[in-house]
Amino acid sequence: MPIVSIIMGSTSDLPVMEKAAQLLNDLHVPFEMNALSAHRTPEAVEAFSKNAHSRGIKVIIAAAGMAAHLPGVIAASTPLPVIGVPIKSTLDGMDALLAIVQMPPGIPVATVGINGALNAAILAIQILSLEDKELETKFIAYKEGLKKKIVKANEELKEVKYEFKTN
Repeated sequence: MPIVSIIMGSTSDLPVMEKAAQLLNDLHVPFEMNALSAHRTPEAVEAFSKNAHSRGIKVIIAAAGMAAHLPGVIAASTPLPVIGVPIKSTLDGMDALLAIVQMPPGIPVATVGINGALNAAILAIQILSLEDKELETKFIAYKEGLKKKIVKANEELKEVKYEFKTN
C-alpha cells in the first residue's frame, strides 16, 4: 500500500519526477504515481485529494508547470502535507514557482526549487521518518553517503594540476 503519492499535471513532467521516484524506491518507501490535471480533470483531482488520507497516503508530492495550480488545489481538499514541485516549462519555471509558493493562509504547500523533485522526496522522507525509525536510519545513511561523495570529490580535485594551482 503506498504512503507517498507523486502527482504530476502531465506525463511530460516524468523526466523531472523520476528523481523523486528513484529515491523513494531506493529507500523502499511504497509510492504511487499518477497524472492528474487541476484544469483538465478537476473532478478527479478533488476525488484524489479527499480520499488520499483514508487510503493510507501520508505525504503528497505534486508537480506542475505554468499556472501550476495542482499542488494548491490538492492542498485545499486534504489534511495531508503537500510538497509542491514547480516544473520549468515557461518563463524559466518562475510562473510555476510563484503559483505554488504563494498560497493563501490556511492552505500551505511546502515548495521546493524549480525541478526540485529530489528535494521533494527528501522532504517527504524526513516527514515520514518522524514516525518510522527504520526509514530514519536509512535516510541518515543516505545523508552520510552524500557527505562521502563530496569528501571523495575534494580528494580527487587535489589530483587536478595547473601551473599556478597551490593545493
